[in-house]
Amino acid sequence: MKTTCPYCGVGCGVRATPDGISGDLDHSANRGRLCVKGETLGLTLDDGERLITPLINDRVASWDEALALAAARFRAAIDTHGPDSVAFYVSGQFLTEDYYIANKLMKGFIGSANIDTNSRLCMASPVAAHIHTFGEDVVPGIYEDFEEADLILFAGSNAAWCHPILFQRALAAREKRGSRIIVIDPRRSPTAELADLHVPVAPGGDGALFAALLAECARHSALDYNYIASYTTGFSEALAAAKRVSHGIEPAIFAALATHVVATPRMVTAFSQGVNQSAHGTETVQAILNLHLATGRIGKEGAAPFSLTGQPNAMGGREVGGLATQLAAHVGFDDDIARARLARFWRAPNLASAPGLKAVDLFEAVQDGRIKALWIAGTNPAESMPQSARVRDALERCPFVVAADCWPTATTARAHVVLPASGWSEKDGTVTNSERTISRQRSFRAAPGAARPDWWMFAEFARRLGFFYGFDFPSPAAIFREHAALTACLNRGTRLFDLSALAQVTDPDYESLTPLRWPLGRANGRLFASGGFSTADGRARFIVAAPLRAPTEPGHPFTLNTGRLRDQWHTMTRTGRVAALMTHREAATLEISPADAQELGVAPGDPVAITQGEACVVLPAAIARAQHPGGVFAAIHWTEAAGSAGTINALVGAARDPISGQPAFKHGGVHLTRITPRWHGIALARTPISIRPALTQHAVWSRTPRARDLVLIRFTGLTPLCSAETSRAIAGSLLTLSVEAIALDYADAGRSVFRLALLDGQKLALLFHVSAPHQRLPTPEALEALFAYAWNTPDPAALFIDRKSGQPSEKILCVCHQVSERIIRAAIARDGLVDPAAIGRATRAGTGCGSCLSELKGLLRESRFAEFA
Repeated sequence: MKTTCPYCGVGCGVRATPDGISGDLDHSANRGRLCVKGETLGLTLDDGERLITPLINDRVASWDEALALAAARFRAAIDTHGPDSVAFYVSGQFLTEDYYIANKLMKGFIGSANIDTNSRLCMASPVAAHIHTFGEDVVPGIYEDFEEADLILFAGSNAAWCHPILFQRALAAREKRGSRIIVIDPRRSPTAELADLHVPVAPGGDGALFAALLAECARHSALDYNYIASYTTGFSEALAAAKRVSHGIEPAIFAALATHVVATPRMVTAFSQGVNQSAHGTETVQAILNLHLATGRIGKEGAAPFSLTGQPNAMGGREVGGLATQLAAHVGFDDDIARARLARFWRAPNLASAPGLKAVDLFEAVQDGRIKALWIAGTNPAESMPQSARVRDALERCPFVVAADCWPTATTARAHVVLPASGWSEKDGTVTNSERTISRQRSFRAAPGAARPDWWMFAEFARRLGFFYGFDFPSPAAIFREHAALTACLNRGTRLFDLSALAQVTDPDYESLTPLRWPLGRANGRLFASGGFSTADGRARFIVAAPLRAPTEPGHPFTLNTGRLRDQWHTMTRTGRVAALMTHREAATLEISPADAQELGVAPGDPVAITQGEACVVLPAAIARAQHPGGVFAAIHWTEAAGSAGTINALVGAARDPISGQPAFKHGGVHLTRITPRWHGIALARTPISIRPALTQHAVWSRTPRARDLVLIRFTGLTPLCSAETSRAIAGSLLTLSVEAIALDYADAGRSVFRLALLDGQKLALLFHVSAPHQRLPTPEALEALFAYAWNTPDPAALFIDRKSGQPSEKILCVCHQVSERIIRAAIARDGLVDPAAIGRATRAGTGCGSCLSELKGLLRESRFAEFA
């Protein structure tokens, strides 16, 4: 069965067979390759923790009962307070057909535009910039441009980890044609590690840099004045503004960057969250578009500005109008003719007339009581939104919350009604990737229990609201046909997004649909080489972008940057259950530069309090050469289920782009304070185990799934241990143990050494070690080895591994082939390896998906430094 990957916006094709998951050799996006997350998709199909039945206030209910209650509460709010008192918050994990039904219901029948999506958090600024500049939300380039460019700029994009298959295509092109890769990023990210040049821009400084590059191209006569005159408007004002901008880059580095940009017509600028997630993200994207328009580097082979989409179907959601600021099918609220046509097409009784609340504004309205009923689907805003504590408070205050998801989350825990959703492997529909390619996602197994697809939920909900026509779709194919027909109805030849050729697609043809890129029928898929913009006059608009610099936060000595890791996805509801994906980064950390660590007296693993206003998160420190002084980095994935810190989004403030509403996740001011560790510990358990709620006040802890259904918990104490004399009492103060078992207990309170083993019959249930911070703990691997045996006669000497025997835990760099950092370092030293290819031949590391290549290069660089030290 051919389907698509549910992770990033590259949109890789996947083959699902009884033998497992593999890449689709025929799909144009990936040509058979998958990243490590895609390779391990088969491991996510365990339904053990899935939501499988509707719940009302934690009570099992039928679908009819749950939907009837939801309809009654929404109808009461609408009738009493008006349609703007209700809202939907949905997801880039939706299929296009899910999005279409939800959008149609809210905007056409309920009569509000209060439907927004978590795509607001990652792609809203490019959407706004594309519409302002091109007249339509369109990405001009295609993936082949990465293979045909002579220069690729990655701006605010850690593509090596976040879009790894596309980045591998760029690396292959460099190997084949000698193209150059330049990375613009405050951090020396894994992508920067593999680049020809790293430009360490200040956080939020990308817009100023691209404006300065425009001025530099003008100074060196590298502009395409014929293109400017023929296809654009507003150039003079944009150039004048660009000439007034200061870029702030070290002169030698800027000169090297500018030299390449000026001299290289075949140039792709690939940008992502580092550009988008800014208080002026829209203007920064516009500065990138200005540079490409002015140089005519658009719509040609190897020349395009390229927005790298974060989610698998954020593009599909944008196509149907799933953002609160769009109406439907690339139509905005300002097109009166299209609005009238849409009302007739949908037979909409109450078509929304104005934009709705954007994500941050929406949850503020929930908190202050304007929103009385909220439906959340396929996303976890209690963890993923900025000011997450306020969002949780808002959900708890809201009179009525529905949450539809596959797994329990911090959001479903705060919902009155929880609905079990079909997951990636069980849903039928379409998705659109970053290069406008529509692919089929196909169900290849039955959904567990009573789980249902989101489009079905919204259609049934609509009927219970009293909308008996317009939602009687028998299948996703019928929804897709209406969606395609609507793109023609609203188009009038003025927009590129037109799927009218698919409006009559039959069910068999829909089932067998192969990937296709819109606009349909274009020979190579590239746009705007000869104009043809979707503006009223057909010309692109240069936008004067200012101030193009991140606002500073006085009194905050550090800038917090948040982002993604290589092997995780969003809030880990899927990836966090796969032990293999936890071997690269086991738990949350705060990355801090060596210089700042020395200044603060912070050693690796020391607890560090990160504060912003009244919010505080405590994380163990990771000293990272990639981090610039004055800046710190934390990953977005970790949640309250994974550790004491919860989500780093508790520290992300309310700042957002005034045009797009996209939050500024990348440059918030924080304070750092080192906390002296009082003790540390490790526990490995087979039995169900939970953390005592009060522990978070006394320790930093993390929980990580391991192989063979084991759970690893690490602790770092912030306060002294309780005065108990036994290890069982110490463990009981930290953990809730749900097994009655034989206990082997060793305690030496004088040396702060406590060890506990619990045996359930002949099987180990728990191993628990606590000691003073200077004493080494056993490794997870050493503890895991003991769980493999049957213990007929418990031997305390064997169970209580001597603290001196522990070695640093094995960090897995290559997850595809399970190759550890220790093995790679040994091979480099033993064989004198000098490049990643040699490491691959010796150890297989880097020969799978390639996501670890940057780390292999880093180890090689370290070995060269050590050689001359």
